Amino acid sequence: MLIFTFSMTRTFKILCVLWLFFVRGTHELQSSQTQVLEQLRRHLEYPRQLEVWNNYNGDICSTQSSLQLSLVCEGNSVTELKIMGESLANKVSNFDGFAIANQTLSSQFSVDTFFTTLSRLNNLRILSLISLGIWGPLPDKIHRLYSLEFLDLSANFLYGSVPPKISTMGKLQVLTLDGNYFNETVPDWFDSLSNLTILSLKGNQLKGPFPSSLGKIKTLTDLGLCRNNITGKLPDLGGLTSLHVLDLRENQMDSKLPVLPEGLVTVLLSKNSFDGEIPQQYGELNQLQHLDLSSNFLRGTPPSSLFSLPNVSFLNLASNTLSGSLPYRLNCGRVLGYVDISTNKFTGGLPACLRTTSDKRVVKVGGNCLSVDTQHQHPQSYCQNIRVEKGSTSSIKPTVVLVGVVIAIVLFMLLLAICLVILCKRCRRRSSEQNLLPKAAQENSITGFSSEMLANARLISQAAKLGQQGIPTYRLFTVEELKEATNNFDQSAFLGEGSIGKLYKGKLENGNYVAVRCLALFKRDSIRNLKLRLDLLSKLRHPHLVCLLGHCIDGGERDDSTCNRVYLIYEYVPSGSLYTYISEDSEKILKWSDRLAVLTGIAKAVHFLHTGIIPGFLNNRLKANNILLDEHRIAKLSDYGLSIITKEIDKHEAKKEANKSWQTTKLEDDVYSFGYILLEMLVGPTAAGRGESYLLNEMTSFSSHDDRRRIVDPIVLSSSTQESLSIVISITNKCISPEVSNRPSFEDVLWNLQYAAQVQATADGDQRPDSAAQ
Repeated sequence: MLIFTFSMTRTFKILCVLWLFFVRGTHELQSSQTQVLEQLRRHLEYPRQLEVWNNYNGDICSTQSSLQLSLVCEGNSVTELKIMGESLANKVSNFDGFAIANQTLSSQFSVDTFFTTLSRLNNLRILSLISLGIWGPLPDKIHRLYSLEFLDLSANFLYGSVPPKISTMGKLQVLTLDGNYFNETVPDWFDSLSNLTILSLKGNQLKGPFPSSLGKIKTLTDLGLCRNNITGKLPDLGGLTSLHVLDLRENQMDSKLPVLPEGLVTVLLSKNSFDGEIPQQYGELNQLQHLDLSSNFLRGTPPSSLFSLPNVSFLNLASNTLSGSLPYRLNCGRVLGYVDISTNKFTGGLPACLRTTSDKRVVKVGGNCLSVDTQHQHPQSYCQNIRVEKGSTSSIKPTVVLVGVVIAIVLFMLLLAICLVILCKRCRRRSSEQNLLPKAAQENSITGFSSEMLANARLISQAAKLGQQGIPTYRLFTVEELKEATNNFDQSAFLGEGSIGKLYKGKLENGNYVAVRCLALFKRDSIRNLKLRLDLLSKLRHPHLVCLLGHCIDGGERDDSTCNRVYLIYEYVPSGSLYTYISEDSEKILKWSDRLAVLTGIAKAVHFLHTGIIPGFLNNRLKANNILLDEHRIAKLSDYGLSIITKEIDKHEAKKEANKSWQTTKLEDDVYSFGYILLEMLVGPTAAGRGESYLLNEMTSFSSHDDRRRIVDPIVLSSSTQESLSIVISITNKCISPEVSNRPSFEDVLWNLQYAAQVQATADGDQRPDSAAQ
């Protein structure tokens, strides 16, 4: 018995020693990982996103994940690290390799030391470091993170070449380096990554040819190389049997279009220099939903089967040199909702399925030589191909050449004389207008825009110019024309009051439907000044703005002789306001990803209104019922820019709606107003209708995942990821901050919405094409 007791005592001591050794080893490992994280925090110069680590109480892995920070541990190792910084409102277009104040980390930052420290987290599987100001060449030693499956270093200041050592990271499945400054050739070793599914290098400065080795990655599902300087030939990609998304927009590739894999869903090849004909094989891509071949040098007649693909919903062939006539009996796919064949050389009639009078799809055909819509078509001679065969130039007689030169010189001199006459008349007219306008109006017009600024207002956004393709030319309407369109403004054509003035539905002589807004204008406001303001308003063209087609000024036939009537004629958007699609009893209620698409589109439109034209439009009466959706659920903002026409209307309407809308007192701030639209999308119209004070009190519920269920719309909760929802909640809180200085820029709002949509799309496994294509 004594021997047995001694044996048990000895065994117990050994077990105790082993247990203490194990606990000590575990503590040292945990401490080691913690030290690495603290060092990374110091290298990143103590970003605000990591302040939560101040209170981790010994276990840093227990910190709660948020939009800006996610830390996951398994056992005693860090397996996931995600840090997202603040997006930059005005990121530089060119980076010279040196620190930039308020954009990059300081000049003391060492990218080599940073990644040396980071490599000590050798069990990392997911690493995402977005918009943190990391600058310098990405070092080769990143390959020490051999366990990585997901790597995202987007929106930093990394430059030079993509390090070749990444090719040894055999477990890597997702590689995203968007929005950096990599400026060497596109690597040709990506096929070494046998598990790679997503490769995205968008928005860099990569150059050289498209590497043929990319065509060997059988596992690749998404390939994004848009907005770079890639040149030369696009090789045969038919072997990429898993590829769903191909985005090569805005490069300099100049080959013929290659064979594409049959499983593609999205193909974006616009703004390159592709030439030749569209391959017949493209008409056999039965999974294709979104095809954009615009702004290239494609010629010939596109395959008829392209229009009848069973899943295609978006087809853009604009701004090429496509020619010939489309078959009259052309079949269009059941879900085809957007077709743009504008600015080509098509002739003949328009097939029945592409006629817009059916209101079933958006079709743009301007800038061709078609026999329809002649106001926006070229004469037939414009579309006649004049071909000169090789070697035939020697047979042209010298006399013919001389005569041609003389005629060209005469025409040039005549054109120059006409331009000088027009310029002189314009200068005299502008001088006359400036003299006729009251001095007070010239120096300080109603909204702070001088008449000179209004007269010289100009677009500064390339996107705005592109947005005008296929949109009808702005023109003047007559009162008689509008009376005929609306049956003399009959009650049957009345749509409602809207936010400003009465609104009527009309049908023009060409069969197109329009919305006619009638405004009352006090005559003490100069008509000449009004025309300048309307001219400025007519320059606003964007895919997510309800298109202003023209105006009419009528000064008579009213009992009140102090007023003029001003009619604004807009495109008619048939499917109603956004409220129709978020109401609980709606059959077409929008899920979270669809709401994000709507919000992103409207944010793009408002950002354009702020920055796409000089002077910008900063008071745009943003309300959810001013957001309209067409039959394809493309969001369009109405009632924008009207604040420049007259402040009297604003005063009257603000007073009239003071008890109706809790946004009225904040109309002067688009960010604030948009914040409440975001809030309505989160909580739904029922909760939103309870008023501003109620919603402000309930905003605290958003911080808790459990309490969100009480206030957030159930449709949103059931169709969103926690991360995507948190991003939108965070930016909403900032937008409706009582302190104006704490509110974000609209570019920051847009960035966050796009990121939330990307996060949601990734979770849904249904990556959408970049809506910036619009």
